[in-house]
Amino acid sequence: MRTAILIAALLAAGTTVAAERTVTDAAGRSVSIPDNPQRIVVMHEPLLGVPLMDLGAHVVGAYGRNSDGTFATAVDFVDTVLGEGHTKPKGFGAVGQIDLEKLRALQPDLIVATEMDSGKASQLSTVAPVYLQKASAGKAYGFSVEKDLADLVGRSDVFAGRRKVYETKLAAVKQTLGDKAKDKTYLAILLTDQINAVGDMSGAVQALEDLGYKRLKIEAAAASGAMGSTLMMPLSPEAFGKLNPDLLVVMNSYTSPIRGEAGTRAALEKIIPGWERFVKPARDGRIVFLDSTKVTTPSIPSALHTLDEVESWAKSR
Repeated sequence: MRTAILIAALLAAGTTVAAERTVTDAAGRSVSIPDNPQRIVVMHEPLLGVPLMDLGAHVVGAYGRNSDGTFATAVDFVDTVLGEGHTKPKGFGAVGQIDLEKLRALQPDLIVATEMDSGKASQLSTVAPVYLQKASAGKAYGFSVEKDLADLVGRSDVFAGRRKVYETKLAAVKQTLGDKAKDKTYLAILLTDQINAVGDMSGAVQALEDLGYKRLKIEAAAASGAMGSTLMMPLSPEAFGKLNPDLLVVMNSYTSPIRGEAGTRAALEKIIPGWERFVKPARDGRIVFLDSTKVTTPSIPSALHTLDEVESWAKSR
């Protein structure tokens, strides 16, 4: 009997080992992770949690949520990007210090962070394996983060299915656009207290460029500072007023409660009074307004939201 129990225990241990694999993360670290993690915690919900949830992965916790499950900002990206009705991750710190006790209580088998969280990796590794995903400017593009995460958590087949949905919608919008996007440029801006050119990593950029638009080249002198984040680069109002992309895409800050067209127009008016009279794309009707909370995550749903809005604009032309 004891021999049978020992054999069973050894077989169980072998199964556990076989169910793990070693991967190399964005920081060059070798990390042993479960083949199919069941309790994932993320350090950045819009960048990491939303793409994982779109894949059907079980995200049990997210840094940036309060203890009651509410998001630290006024916007809950799970609701705006994926739609209401999803189970929300639990919080283990909204801002500042990570609550390791609450993190351990979530019993994660994998913690996914960005390479910008490398300084926290040692602390987080006391709870569960930590994988650092590339998500900074120049290292990620469009919804490549979702593809990378799908490979990481064993859901590549799910991503392939989601990609097919996207490709079908993309083809439909291309047909609606006709030649409107052929050899045309675009400029996507996000408004905070200033004008910011949107960077490479978002569903919006993926959709626009897959439609055939090419990003308007901006001279270094036009920028009022270096790349400010993974998402955007500040633009001086004077330089922005002189730019003439074939398509201007405008988004208000996700912290603003008014992100529709009227509110976004008003926000830009505060930065550049009278902009609608001299910004050529606005005068010519070559402007699309997007809700930043829906389209700026590196996920397929954000790309789909963008396609919906571009399609509506094209049909109204």
